[in-house]
Amino acid sequence: MTLAGKSILVTGATGGIGRPLVKILAAQGARPIIHYGRKKKDAEALLEEISGNGAVVHADLTIPSEARELWQRAERAAGEIYALVNNAGIRSEVTVNADPVTWASTWEREFRVNFFAAADLCKEAVQHFIPRKGGRIVSIASRAGQRGYAADAMPYGASKAALINLSRSLARSFGEHGIVSVAVAPGWVRTEMVEGLLDRVGEEAATADIPIGRMADPQEVAEIVAFALQPSQMSINGATIDVNGGSYIR
Repeated sequence: MTLAGKSILVTGATGGIGRPLVKILAAQGARPIIHYGRKKKDAEALLEEISGNGAVVHADLTIPSEARELWQRAERAAGEIYALVNNAGIRSEVTVNADPVTWASTWEREFRVNFFAAADLCKEAVQHFIPRKGGRIVSIASRAGQRGYAADAMPYGASKAALINLSRSLARSFGEHGIVSVAVAPGWVRTEMVEGLLDRVGEEAATADIPIGRMADPQEVAEIVAFALQPSQMSINGATIDVNGGSYIR
């Protein structure tokens, strides 16, 4: 159990990927710091599921100051932090026909949660990790950030592309300090976020360009994140790990 005793901050920990990730980390002996935005009861229940070996912290990542305060709360709860997982994310829809106010506010909110909050947390994490001679940052990006996205959800794809670039920049800039930065880029994952899409277009249409014929399970993604967090995995620094069933190449 190479993660034994290590505190790991997971943002959006009550969501589809966050929940199985927290459980995997706890099973490997880590001490997950469970971040939630709205679902306090879910976060507390998740902590109970892992026998209380962790902590629960709140932050509304739509508020500019909250990411920094989240890190400070995590430090108070855990002391030394081994890793940050930028998992919190939203997906909003807005078309080019939207009025200017709606267009601007949608883009701003999407970037605030998906990118700016992650960037602020990375800043705090790097400053925390350097004097400790190392740490891990894993950011949950998306296939959409690599190949472009649908016209009604361009803010999502653009924010995830920025997150991939940030992850690589951190790898280039701070690898010499023992800081390993990795992006994990799923395609469609069967989470609450995609349920609305399935209701509209159906399963067959949603999986039409996935060679293996199905969406990823959240457990699959969580297992890859847990692998990237292993102290032995230094040479994956700067990598973007695709989890899309081969759909990126179609």
